[in-house]
Amino acid sequence: MLALVFGALAGTYASRASAGFARNLRHDMYYKVQDFSFSNIDKFSTGSIVTRLTTDVTNVQNSFQMITRIAVRCRVMLVFSLAMAFRINGQVAWAFLGVLPVLPVLAIGLGILMKIVSPVFARVFKTYDRMNTVVQENLSGLRVVKAYVREEHETAKFKGVSGLFYKEFSKVQKTMVCARPLMQLCLYACILLISWFGARLIVGGSMTTGELTSRFSYVMQILMSLMMVAMVFVMITMSRASAQRISELLTEESNLHDPGKPAYEVKNDDVSFERVSFSYKKFALRDVNLNIKLGRRSSYWAAPARRNHHLCSSSRLYDVTEGGVKVGGVDVRAYHLNTLRSEVAMVLQKNVLFSGTIKENLRWGDESASDEELRRVCKLVQADEFISQMPDGYDTHIEQGDTNVSGGQKQHCASPARC
Repeated sequence: MLALVFGALAGTYASRASAGFARNLRHDMYYKVQDFSFSNIDKFSTGSIVTRLTTDVTNVQNSFQMITRIAVRCRVMLVFSLAMAFRINGQVAWAFLGVLPVLPVLAIGLGILMKIVSPVFARVFKTYDRMNTVVQENLSGLRVVKAYVREEHETAKFKGVSGLFYKEFSKVQKTMVCARPLMQLCLYACILLISWFGARLIVGGSMTTGELTSRFSYVMQILMSLMMVAMVFVMITMSRASAQRISELLTEESNLHDPGKPAYEVKNDDVSFERVSFSYKKFALRDVNLNIKLGRRSSYWAAPARRNHHLCSSSRLYDVTEGGVKVGGVDVRAYHLNTLRSEVAMVLQKNVLFSGTIKENLRWGDESASDEELRRVCKLVQADEFISQMPDGYDTHIEQGDTNVSGGQKQHCASPARC
């Protein structure tokens, strides 16, 4: 009865603790990503971040629950079962101690298994990232796939990465199953020794059959405890790779920081590039000088078009490699980031509208904007006409992936929100 009560309590509190631990991990990881600069985000694919927030956290959560619930309980059961075994008959109980030389062999074997499978688990989760990326790209570009009749190509691509995942994970599982025979070597040796000693003592009259039967009950508790320890070992080995991937995300530091004494005021809207160079691995911009004065409208063209994107560095999404970008006569690196980005608006070539109504997307720029202000700004960017023609007007719901609006309409809807 006590085992039932405490088992139920252990399950309840262990589940609550592990679920709370997973929630805190996801919370910290998600908020960490929000602080990343573009260069930090470039290090992690979208599929990789999703895998870390879901599968990796789940693996760590299960391992945490196994440790707090099973590993602790198993050790307690092991100690008390041994105590009861010695209490019934000390001579037979020494059979347990006769198995102790096997335990170092068992520990060495499990250590070798962990060393073998840990790198494989790391590869497995990287393959999982690739598979998630393939699925995400296929779903987001499903209309393009069907328009160009590329279903077979996409199916073959998914089959390849899925087959690789199956191959790697099968290899891990085939290696990890060796842990159970190692455990059973120790366990069944113990049973054989107890049976041999017990039979001799029963024949000699110093032990009854009932005592031997009760001894086997305690032996089974000990065996179950050791088997559950093996299960925890397998779970910990799997979650180790996941924990390392989570740690990579949590320890990644943004390379964009506010200066010691940041500027909180942008005096004017002049923008100037002074001998600006920017590179990833190769230079996309080199020695660029550009001046845009307040009140002027300027347009620029560059080939390839990718360089146009890097000219939009005034909001400090990236830091320049060389030179400096100034807004209002002050280097953008001297401003407080929130101050700078609230004063500099940018409409990207590829815009994203989030699930919700058009009105909710427009209020990204100003949560307190009234309906009249939204309509006024939309008229300025020539978005009011097509929005008004929609069935629900500004309350029209944007579908997932903004598939119910065109690319031009997305830009028009994004412009008021950004500006």
